[in-house]
Amino acid sequence: MVTIGVFDGVHRGHAELIGSAVKAGRSRGVPTVLMTFDPHPMEVVFPGSHPAQLTTLTRRAELAEELGIDVFLVVPFTTDFMKLTPERYIHELLVERLHVVEVIVGENFTFGKKAAGNVGTLRKAGERFGFAVESLSLVAEHHQSETVTFSSTYIRSCVDAGDVVTAAEALGRPHRVEGVVVRGDGRGRVLGFPTANVAPPMYSAIPADGVYAAWFTVLGHGPVTGSVIPGERYQAAVSVGTNPTFSGRTRTVEAFVLDTAADLYGQHVAVDFVARLRGQLKFDSVDDLIKAMGKDTEKARAILSAQD
Repeated sequence: MVTIGVFDGVHRGHAELIGSAVKAGRSRGVPTVLMTFDPHPMEVVFPGSHPAQLTTLTRRAELAEELGIDVFLVVPFTTDFMKLTPERYIHELLVERLHVVEVIVGENFTFGKKAAGNVGTLRKAGERFGFAVESLSLVAEHHQSETVTFSSTYIRSCVDAGDVVTAAEALGRPHRVEGVVVRGDGRGRVLGFPTANVAPPMYSAIPADGVYAAWFTVLGHGPVTGSVIPGERYQAAVSVGTNPTFSGRTRTVEAFVLDTAADLYGQHVAVDFVARLRGQLKFDSVDDLIKAMGKDTEKARAILSAQD
């Protein structure tokens, strides 16, 4: 049993597709394989383009496993792979390598050189090689007077606009940004709000500049010096932006973790964005900034406490 796609974000539409594949695989008594690609195909098909990543490859694998996938197969997407005809794609990957008995894909699935292959191509090959093909309709939902089809592109646009609530609705969970805590300029500590400066992987999908309520989790096993326990989630107020009050230029993700004190440098962490509190502002004085940060913290606490 095989399902194929990039699956960036592993959103609700992906989850329905994966769930169908897992159910079919179990009924047939065969393992379910999720076949995905790295790097993102767009980076190879259109050199210089870098779609913002909703999930790291590791995160995709974790989410796929949670949904019941038995084998997470990563195919290197190279220029040679891009040139495979649909016929070679099917024969070399699905038939010879995976010995496929059934393929489940979305109704808009395309593959092979110049995306020449589609569901119809798969069905014809299935008749020839003896495997079944099922295509599922895309998952859509009525949102703000319009019907929205859940897709990675749609979710990226929500994240880019700072609409993390709508992004979470499509994902089925809050949008997550992972990264390693690095040393910043230490200004937050001086202001009374020590922050963890999170450095995400290149091309991560970062929400629009502003301040957010978020959950903060140390993903590694530690050790962590202080009151933060790896694997536990903590309330946080997170600033995304360039710190215009101090004429900053570098865009950062800085998390003030509530009610904790810990040395987090070098830790691999996750920030799950729950709600946008406000946009990025430039304050006339440091005192005004400190007052705003205090209000942001209490707003974040109220929103996140309601979720506990």
